[in-house]
Amino acid sequence: MNDIDPELPRDTKNPVLVTGASGFVAGWIVKALLEAGLTVHAAVRRPDDTARLQPLIDIAAASPGQLRFFGADLLTPGAYAEAMQGCSIVFHTASPFVISVTDPQRDLVDPALTGTRNLLDTVNATPSVTRVVLTSSVAAAYGDTIDIRDAPGGVLTEAVWNTTSSLTRQPYSYSKTLAERAAWEMAQAQDRWRLVTVNPALVLGPSVLGASTSGSDTLLKQFGDGTMKSGAPPMEIGMVDVRDVATAHLRAAFAPGAEGRHLIVAEVRSFLALGTALRDAFGTAWPLPTRVAPKWLIWLIGPMIDRSLSRPFIARNFGHAWRVDNSKSRTALGLRYRPVTQAAVDMFQQMIDTGAIRAPR
Repeated sequence: MNDIDPELPRDTKNPVLVTGASGFVAGWIVKALLEAGLTVHAAVRRPDDTARLQPLIDIAAASPGQLRFFGADLLTPGAYAEAMQGCSIVFHTASPFVISVTDPQRDLVDPALTGTRNLLDTVNATPSVTRVVLTSSVAAAYGDTIDIRDAPGGVLTEAVWNTTSSLTRQPYSYSKTLAERAAWEMAQAQDRWRLVTVNPALVLGPSVLGASTSGSDTLLKQFGDGTMKSGAPPMEIGMVDVRDVATAHLRAAFAPGAEGRHLIVAEVRSFLALGTALRDAFGTAWPLPTRVAPKWLIWLIGPMIDRSLSRPFIARNFGHAWRVDNSKSRTALGLRYRPVTQAAVDMFQQMIDTGAIRAPR
């Protein structure tokens, strides 16, 4: 039984391309495609890294679909040409999700923006492609939580774009915004293939590959290693199960009427609510937060503990309401979201199992 109910056509003769195929979201997409009997061209940075790719190889061996790996670098023009040959659908998931970087232009903007342009240049040169599904982010709709109050009705929708981020202010959000805007410009300049974007909030849940390198892991580790023991930040954010994000990609690719942007958000939860769910599942021995840390205290000492907790970031993100309208994802893509607390529990358990976090003694 498939974990994400993809409802894929089983008579597709053309292969499909998944970039960044060893990624957190991409792994679930590849799994569903293989189980539905499709041929998947999996573009990865290191196709010879069998240790990392073995879980996908095992899934392919047990599935009716076929899996082929291709080496590709986001920053190299034409790198996806061979992998894209004959493909009808392209899933572009390859883009870094890291918050703390030393060089935002090199580490975030270049891979996201140049990588997207390079990929779509190849799409324009590949006649078989009819649809591109781009993994964007809800970060392309807002930069800081305080920005949401300026959205119509104080609620994020697909019509809202991030206009406040920059290389020095929320550079990850800036990179996702630039990449998605560039993709829409290129899509609107032609009429052969259709672009559909998937814009998830914070993605939680287990990884198909066992150990995940997603930025979500960093957050869950902070719950498990005691970073938040004295109190959770007074912050809330949209969250979603990784399996629902994969389903959104698949329906964006194969639903005949899928178009435009889709905010993929199951629930809005506070960090304390997430910690409480983990405590209910794993017990009081873990150093999980039981209260909210005062904003003034984090503002005072946060920058000395974590360089990502700058005082401007704290001022613009802590203590502000996070609101979203996810109705398009429900109606256009037919999503029925899983509880995000279970996604967090599943992810935390996998991190224990893989040794990413150590159980308290």
